[in-house]
Amino acid sequence: MADRPTATVARELAGKVALVTGSGRGVGRAIALRLAADGADVVVNFFRDRRSAERTAADIRALGVRAHIAKAHVGDPEQQRRLFTEVDEAFGALDLFIANAAQGVFRPALEVDARAWDWTHDTNARAFLLGAQEAAARMAHRGGGAIVAISSIGAARAMPYYATVGASKAALEALVRSLAFELAPRGIVVNAVAGGVIETDALRHYPERERLLEWARAHTVSGRLVTADELAGVVAWLCTEEARQIRGQTIVVDGGLTLGGLP
Repeated sequence: MADRPTATVARELAGKVALVTGSGRGVGRAIALRLAADGADVVVNFFRDRRSAERTAADIRALGVRAHIAKAHVGDPEQQRRLFTEVDEAFGALDLFIANAAQGVFRPALEVDARAWDWTHDTNARAFLLGAQEAAARMAHRGGGAIVAISSIGAARAMPYYATVGASKAALEALVRSLAFELAPRGIVVNAVAGGVIETDALRHYPERERLLEWARAHTVSGRLVTADELAGVVAWLCTEEARQIRGQTIVVDGGLTLGGLP
C-alpha cells in the first residue's frame, strides 16, 4: 500500500477538485494521495472497505487539502449518479475524474458466462462511460478539466485467465479515444494509464499469482516491478497543463515488461 507522500512544492493542482473511484486502497489510494500532494481536494470513493477509505481521507487532510468519503458501487448506474451528486454537495465543483474502480472474473475465455461478462464490463467499461458523461457536464462549468481511466496491459495482450477483464479494458481504451475527440471542444482532456504487474491487494484474486509475480520480476526491463506510486505520478502529470497536448492516449507504465512477450 502506498505510503503517505509529502506535499510537493509546486502544488500544480491547487484549487482543483478530484474524484478518484475505488480510492480507499491500492492504486486508487496512491492516486488520491498524489493528487492531494499536488494540491487537489479529493473525493475518496469506496464500496466495501470504509476503514481504508477513512485512512486515505485522513492522510489526504494531513497534506493540507480537503477530503470527502463517498460510498458507491460505480457499476450500478443509480449509485454512480448519487456519487456525482455527493461531489456537488461536498465541493460544488469537479475538475479531475480518475476512473480507477475495477472488478472482474478471472477465468479462461471458454468458461466465461454471460453473468461474469456483464458484471465485469458494467464496472470496468460502462461505468467509465457514464462517469465521464457526469464529469464532463460538471467540468463544462469550470472551463474544462481532465479525465484519466486506469487500464491494464491486458487490454492489448493475451494473459491467462484475463479474457473478460482484458476485453473490458480494451473497451475502456476505445472509449478514451472517442471521449478525447468529443470532449476536446469543451476543454476536457481524456487519457488512460495502463499499469504493468503491480503488487497490490487486488492481485491476490488472480490465479497463479506467485507465478505471475515471479515471471514479471524476471522480465521487467527496469529490473523491478512498477509501484502504485509511480503509476500515480503519471496520472497526476496527465492532469496538469504541461500534459494538455496529450489526447486520447494510453500511457503504459510497466518498466518495460511488455517489450517482450507475456506468459
